[in-house]
Amino acid sequence: MQRTHLVGVGVGPGDPQLVTLAAATALQQADVVLVPATEKSGDGPGRAEQIVRAVAPAARIERIGFAMREQGRSARRQESWQAAAEAALTHFADGLTTIAMATIGDPAVYSTFSYLAGTVRAALPAVEVSWIPGITAMQALAAASGTPLVEGNEVLALAPATLGAEGLGPVLDAADSVCVYKGGRQLGMVREALAERGRDGIVGSEVSLPEEHLASLDDLDQDTRTGYFSAVLSTPSRTSIGGSL
Repeated sequence: MQRTHLVGVGVGPGDPQLVTLAAATALQQADVVLVPATEKSGDGPGRAEQIVRAVAPAARIERIGFAMREQGRSARRQESWQAAAEAALTHFADGLTTIAMATIGDPAVYSTFSYLAGTVRAALPAVEVSWIPGITAMQALAAASGTPLVEGNEVLALAPATLGAEGLGPVLDAADSVCVYKGGRQLGMVREALAERGRDGIVGSEVSLPEEHLASLDDLDQDTRTGYFSAVLSTPSRTSIGGSL
């Protein structure tokens, strides 16, 4: 039986220069690289595909539709995972041995790769699955703003804004530093939850890219919304160290 290998490759937050050497090598060596095609990217290349093309120009790329606007295990999201799994299984059946999936950030952090890997492994138990970590938006935002994530005995938490106020509140109460993903339409809720606790936050969108924008959450209009690729970082009061905020 031929060896089959499925690898989740974290390609970082956006800047191709933030792709690790291990990730670039895996993308270059894969028989096929699966990339998410989302509602936002339409018929054009999505962010992951753009990064892959920059670091592995000769890679064979296949787009897989993903319903990024859906949350949790909705029917549309499960259809996306199944489509990705079927694409990988088809390539393995055709004799290819190494299939990679490129994921923004890290494949172990709010990534579709874990669902893909589980579905493929259920159909093909002998498949070898590996993960190549990538730089997360949380790390990129901390670096861009010159804000240490944690110091000493401080506690760090990562949470999605989709928890809502009731879910996010206990996280803010328990952790010294909190990074909130998937703010977008719920930025107002995040702002209120922080303000109730006397906390501010830095909101970053398109971090690491030329269109990067950083701002204090308190400085934004109440109705401001950010895109999918945005994050809010709230840490203990510190002076920014060399960031661009």
